[in-house]
Amino acid sequence: MDTKKIISGYKKQGARIETAPRVKLRTKQDIALWYTPGVGVASSHLAKNPKEARQMSVKKNSVAVVSDGSAVLGLGNIGPYGALPVMEGKALLFKQLAGIDAWPIVLDTQDADEIVRVVKAIAPAFGGINLEDIAAPKCFEVEKALGELGIPVMHDDQHGTAIVVLAGLINAAKVAKKTLGKLRVVISGAGAAGIATAKLLSAAGVKDIVLLDRSGIIAPSRENLSPVKQELLSFANPRMLEGGLDEAMNGADAFIGLSGKGVLTAAHVERMAENAIVFALANPEPEIYPEEAKKAGALVVATGRSDFPNQINNSLVFPGVFRGALDRGVTAITEASKLRAAKALAALVPKPTAAKIIPDSLDKKVVPAVARAIR
Repeated sequence: MDTKKIISGYKKQGARIETAPRVKLRTKQDIALWYTPGVGVASSHLAKNPKEARQMSVKKNSVAVVSDGSAVLGLGNIGPYGALPVMEGKALLFKQLAGIDAWPIVLDTQDADEIVRVVKAIAPAFGGINLEDIAAPKCFEVEKALGELGIPVMHDDQHGTAIVVLAGLINAAKVAKKTLGKLRVVISGAGAAGIATAKLLSAAGVKDIVLLDRSGIIAPSRENLSPVKQELLSFANPRMLEGGLDEAMNGADAFIGLSGKGVLTAAHVERMAENAIVFALANPEPEIYPEEAKKAGALVVATGRSDFPNQINNSLVFPGVFRGALDRGVTAITEASKLRAAKALAALVPKPTAAKIIPDSLDKKVVPAVARAIR
């Protein structure tokens, strides 16, 4: 799309979301009930019975979309104002796709402790917290520290991505006539999304997963690995590979790109096994473009973009996850729920093909199917 047209469109539109009343103020009695003096009665009641806030307030159907702007899309650390259009866009998707009232909360701090403090302070007004575009490893610390908040907290870059990747891979494996548990999977990118995806794929039964960061394959021989990356070695890289992408791609069945544009070449794809699967998910520019990957021998190709077939994007996940969590009073998004959500998403394409392994984000069956998995 044309950059100037996009900026012009945003300036013309201004805000993309707004608050809207759910009750009408037609008479003085309405004002008396919904504001003063009625609101005083409600306030006194909730002060004594805070657990009833979900029944009596905006908390019932609200999510805070929180970011510090430290890892926005593939644009990097561009701060709170850079993050604001993305968080507002997510709030738009929450409302349009799942009927959830969401607010973009961008923070002018990138200190993990301060982020945790602020989120805890605003939590009484929200039924869930969607963390977004917070860089690793800080995102792991923040999510863990908020785990006992009493409302669902999900870092979407991690878990939303992992769920939709697993859903796509389930169907891509069917198209390639391969068994999920026997796939050799290469994940390029060991940040928040890559690590969460590796963990969920392992939980789903994928036994051969190789991850790469900027320094190459994560292997036992590597020095100075972070604790998070050391933990990966408890299940990843079972063949003890070393080196870079050249070595990792030899005989690989599937490539999952969660890194940056142009990382994967045609030569890399040619090294893969027959009926190869390529998920080039870097946004806005993929690791390799679909035409090039197919020309090099890939059978199934997906990107994170909406202008190519097979868009693997977490917009298929987060609206339904929070819809289910809010409706059922769920306080944590468990691994079991993530696995169920991935399988439910994959099942919406009962006869997958190379050009169709995942439903469209505007498919009205998506949110209910994912929501039913959250319990």
